[in-house]
Amino acid sequence: MTASGPAPAPALPYQLIATDLDGTLLREDGTISDRTRAALATATAAGAAHIVVTGRAVPWTRHILEGLDYRGIAVCGQGAQVYHAGERRLLTSVTLDRQLAGLAIAKIETEAGSLRLAASRDGIEGEVLVGPGYRYKEGPLPALPIEDHAELWTAPVNKVYLQHPTLDDDALAQVARATAGDLVGVTVSGPGIVELLPLGLTKVTGLSLAARRLGAKADSTIAFGDMPNDLTMFAWAAHGVAMANAHPELKAVADEVTASNEDDGIAVVLERLYGAL
Repeated sequence: MTASGPAPAPALPYQLIATDLDGTLLREDGTISDRTRAALATATAAGAAHIVVTGRAVPWTRHILEGLDYRGIAVCGQGAQVYHAGERRLLTSVTLDRQLAGLAIAKIETEAGSLRLAASRDGIEGEVLVGPGYRYKEGPLPALPIEDHAELWTAPVNKVYLQHPTLDDDALAQVARATAGDLVGVTVSGPGIVELLPLGLTKVTGLSLAARRLGAKADSTIAFGDMPNDLTMFAWAAHGVAMANAHPELKAVADEVTASNEDDGIAVVLERLYGAL
């Protein structure tokens, strides 16, 4: 107590904590460590807000949010979807123009040869359609194998996934940008995951909308990530933290590099920033 009343609460290092999921908050087995859970709980108890910002669409994110007992807003689908976990509803959703996507794929294939394709359908229950030859990890998440790529375009989609039989992710993304970057956005969001998005869409599209709803600003945000699809998030936030396992392109622009996702890299930073509050 002071003569004039209670001492003011210590200022928060950052009001908003934005975390990617795969390779960042999640370990390789898809779980979140007890240490990282505790560090996030300490930060939120101090008054900070935690927001998940992921390339995964809502159907591939909901089970993780439920496991965290996460009731707030999440940014999914590379910024295309702003989802209220507590109310289980989409607040905003942006879809990819299917005609432009088809044209972009045709241009990329003219340059690079045949592609293997998948697509994420829009909506809370939207499946991921997986075309012939596309490599994906089978599991409990909704995926629907298809035989004909024409089926990709029968309903609205948020994004299209590309794979190439010989080009690696960075090389494929480079070809896609060079040949179709005037039609669609292109990003690399994980091993074997090159994505075509609505032109201009990034994680910041959804993050900035969500931050406004939470009353937070870029200059009070710390962001954690591991892949090139987090570049815009790092540019927007006051402080960008790359995981030790991050893509070199992201490490090059990070304000800080922490331990890997397997070694509680998020907790290492949050304990330092919020542990003494």
